[in-house]
Amino acid sequence: MTKTLPHLMAMDGVLTLEELLPHRPPMLLIDRVVEVNAVYALTLSRVAQTWPMADEHGVASLILIELAAQTAGVCNGWERIRTRGIDSELTGWLMAVKRAELLVSQLPFGMQLKTRAENTLEFDTFREVTSQVFDNDRPIAEVVLQLYQP
Repeated sequence: MTKTLPHLMAMDGVLTLEELLPHRPPMLLIDRVVEVNAVYALTLSRVAQTWPMADEHGVASLILIELAAQTAGVCNGWERIRTRGIDSELTGWLMAVKRAELLVSQLPFGMQLKTRAENTLEFDTFREVTSQVFDNDRPIAEVVLQLYQP
């Protein structure tokens, strides 16, 4: 299933999440991009039974680190396309978790998550990204990632 982003226009039409990220279902956790620019992205996701680490009760909150990373990937993927074009190489970023504060242990199926990831430090192909994940307006995670693209 291709998830389109109708408000993000490429030179030849509409961008998809698959053009921004190397992830594919069931590892693609983002459902919708609300905002994106060269500095930050804001995404929406609904916790699903198809997500990794799902059991009969929901999904372990550790998945929020991956959700933060994918939202950072939307921002940096958009910047790649904006500066190098739609046909530029789609490669992932190596990621390290500098800090993660997960305020819940389990995510129930159907929970709507809003994730904001912002590049807070940028040097060549290195980024430090600060992300917050919200259940409605209640913060449930803050994650600081270090990204490097070889």
